[in-house]
Amino acid sequence: MPAFAVTALLLATGCSSSQHQTSADDRAQGTARVSDDTTGAARADGRALAVAAAPAATATTAAGSAGSNRPAHRTTLTVSSYDSKTRRAVISKAGSGGSSSPTASPAAPVSPVSPTASPGSPTVSPSPSAPASARQAAVGDVIASAPAPGAPDGLLAKVTKVIGETGEGTEVQTEPATLDALLGDDTAKGTVPVDPAAFDVDKLLPDVKVSWSKSGDVHVGPEGATVPLGSLRLDVSAEVPTAEGAPASAAASVSGFVQVAPQVDFAYGGEGTGSAPGSAYLGVSGDWNSGWAVKGRAAAATATPLRIPFAKLHADPVLQVGPVPVVVNLDLTCYLQISGDGRITVDVEQSLKGDFKAGGTFGTAQGWTPVSSSDMTSTPVRSSVTTAGSVKAGLGAEASVGLYGTVGVTADLAPYLRGEATGTVTATSATPGADAQGAWNLYGGVDLSGTLRLQLSVFGTPVLQRSIPLGALHREWKLAGGTL
Repeated sequence: MPAFAVTALLLATGCSSSQHQTSADDRAQGTARVSDDTTGAARADGRALAVAAAPAATATTAAGSAGSNRPAHRTTLTVSSYDSKTRRAVISKAGSGGSSSPTASPAAPVSPVSPTASPGSPTVSPSPSAPASARQAAVGDVIASAPAPGAPDGLLAKVTKVIGETGEGTEVQTEPATLDALLGDDTAKGTVPVDPAAFDVDKLLPDVKVSWSKSGDVHVGPEGATVPLGSLRLDVSAEVPTAEGAPASAAASVSGFVQVAPQVDFAYGGEGTGSAPGSAYLGVSGDWNSGWAVKGRAAAATATPLRIPFAKLHADPVLQVGPVPVVVNLDLTCYLQISGDGRITVDVEQSLKGDFKAGGTFGTAQGWTPVSSSDMTSTPVRSSVTTAGSVKAGLGAEASVGLYGTVGVTADLAPYLRGEATGTVTATSATPGADAQGAWNLYGGVDLSGTLRLQLSVFGTPVLQRSIPLGALHREWKLAGGTL
């Protein structure tokens, strides 16, 4: 019997006797369920799986046929390379091969499920020239991989053909797969914070500072900057257009900071009717803290506000859902936005705190429906308005969250500060009405909008026929003002 098959049997026995251990190693390695193409179902003893941040050495598993009712076992399989154009992958054992490129990232462990094997048989389809000990994959295997060479967003794929052996491992042809093939009738639900150090930050403006801190007294950012553990902070300042012919003293600028502690929300509800899971959820949430100041006489088309992106952030956190590495792709674009008629001169500052949530939830009765909420409050730190006119400035973020390189949810969180004045006004929040022959008001607000995308079908749910708007969430409150 091939060595791989013997190892599989031994590990299967070991997993069945140690499923309830709670050591860090067992939580990392776990067990998986097996999907059968003929039934679309996994074992009928679904259980609740833990959802947590994946360990550095992401768990790998393999499984026998659904008919054998054999629990999954750990393997040392990795994705050595992947070609997104041809969808060909090379599967190898950890330490036995890898990319020939000296700069390539290490091969990532995978979680394959083999629905076609029988008890005790090897989980590979042999090529004529390959020895049994070198076989790594079989037609029908489902591969769930953490980011790997050629698959920076992770890989979720099904083997459709075993092409043959290479110096790096077994080359296979794949097609897209869905998570229900791995999770079957199990359930999972959890929220996992994203490590701020995991973000790649692309600064789009010269005056952008990045700060974060984590346990162990690890800190990045300007000296003296205080950032709560788990939060990422970006400080920015930028000049904005002023009205044509405005005096030099009316020069306009926007400055401030965004501090966010993002979290990934994931849920899978086991088998439902037909081939779809009973429920599913994917979203992004977190705590938000920002403060910004607007000075001068800004001029930008009211109908088309000026949006100035100042930083792009990307992270690929890996969730360990039981044994399965679920790769989440998270993108954030932070921006300044301003509109104004160029007539009002302001010197205002706002502080805002709260939280937000945006995502999509699936149920067998209603299908995919959007989820969006935001609870924020703000305080005017400083407010001064001179002459009549209007201005609106925001410091927001566009977010997208998906699985294995497919965008599922996009959201635009846009807290803002709006000022308006009528008549001839020279007033401040400290002395409303002073030298005023009109009225002025300052408002804080938040807009949250976004879209559900058809790629959420990666859960195994029906494909969306069209994108679904999250629905516009709009709240506004008065900060300060004065009248005659």
